[in-house]
Amino acid sequence: MTMDKTLQSNVLKELDWEPSVNAAHIGVTAKDGIVTLTGHVQNYMEKYAADKAAGRVKGVRAVAEEIEVRLPHHAEKNDDEIAAALLLRLDWNVSVPDKAVQVKVEKGWVTLTGQVDWQFQKEAAEHDIRGMLGVVGILNSIKIKERPNAVNIGADITEALHRSWYDPKTINVTASGGTVRLTGTVDNWYDRQMAGWTAWAAPGATTVENNIRVV
Repeated sequence: MTMDKTLQSNVLKELDWEPSVNAAHIGVTAKDGIVTLTGHVQNYMEKYAADKAAGRVKGVRAVAEEIEVRLPHHAEKNDDEIAAALLLRLDWNVSVPDKAVQVKVEKGWVTLTGQVDWQFQKEAAEHDIRGMLGVVGILNSIKIKERPNAVNIGADITEALHRSWYDPKTINVTASGGTVRLTGTVDNWYDRQMAGWTAWAAPGATTVENNIRVV
């Protein structure tokens, strides 16, 4: 088996292993560590889970996710119904600041806008609505508020990365204002994501450009 065939097989096995994904209608191709997912699923949560499952397989350098959400008849909802349900859900989420997020729904596609203080709040808003009926996709355009005290943000992120098991020689952090740039190399896609999450946790981070390569 070539490396691409082995990677394709391993991703298919991981999709079969993931209980929240029905892999029967998902296709997988692999080329030079780049995995492409095609086919269709019944809800957006399943699409999201398939993307995450593929990304955690050893050898995956990037995931091109082209899965279509085909809602079963009972899950179809009008856009106004979806919008009303989303706003109610966000109102009940303690991680999302009150009235900070606005919602637009068009043919099941949800666009989130507004401003919050932290990346985890932005992620919480999206996480809370992934599994809701009628949602076929999410565009998270929520912005992070800028902070005046972002002077030492690069050094703070570097220290945080080094508190974990990251080798200080493999990842480089630079920052200009609230914009953080990560470069270097890691062994797998999951470690690349973890480094990005660590950077987003820094007070004052408004943008994270994750240019870390998987080797």
